[in-house]
Amino acid sequence: MATFILTESPLVAADAVYRQVVNAGDHWSHLIKAGQTLRILDLEGNQAADTLFYDAHDTNNRYSASDTIRHQGALYLTTGTKLISTEGDVLLTIVADTCGRHDTLGGACSRESNTMRYAHEKESMHACRDSFIRGAQECGCGHDFGKRDITCNINFFMNVPVTPEGGLTFADGVSAPGRYVELRAERDVLALISNCPQLNNPCNGWNPTPVEVLIWD
Repeated sequence: MATFILTESPLVAADAVYRQVVNAGDHWSHLIKAGQTLRILDLEGNQAADTLFYDAHDTNNRYSASDTIRHQGALYLTTGTKLISTEGDVLLTIVADTCGRHDTLGGACSRESNTMRYAHEKESMHACRDSFIRGAQECGCGHDFGKRDITCNINFFMNVPVTPEGGLTFADGVSAPGRYVELRAERDVLALISNCPQLNNPCNGWNPTPVEVLIWD
């Protein structure tokens, strides 16, 4: 059984040096400097915030799901988790979490996967992978990002239990309005969020909604 570790933050929103609401289906990117704290806030509950992190000075050194899972010996992220890069560096540490568990395995929905799973026409539905690609191309960070840079992501607030047989199930969320996760940057990192527009499984409570991002020095 997965452990939920709920911890609140002493940080006050009014003291944040940056705030931005990210609507469902939109992308967001920003530089998080070493020592800064990033909060991702689930405004209305059960939203899935697909997220990637890159070393800001070497974007080939990026969040690695496999190394993070192996390092902590657990599939889910929560307070105390260190996000490990492909080169074995600690990119960020989760320092507060009022949701308690976040997915590492479900990946980002794509038009192709929507077609396969839900029999939708591939061209008719926007998906997280599209937002990731647009966000990478439009980040203005000076890096030549493209499809190859969209790798295994974190799904903050998303509930994807693993069955005894080793399968994945997309279940009702475990978040609620106002819950959040906070991460302290251990080095300069570039954060990229695709705020999931998925309508066809309960990862968003069947109702995609905005999230808010805040940064403190």
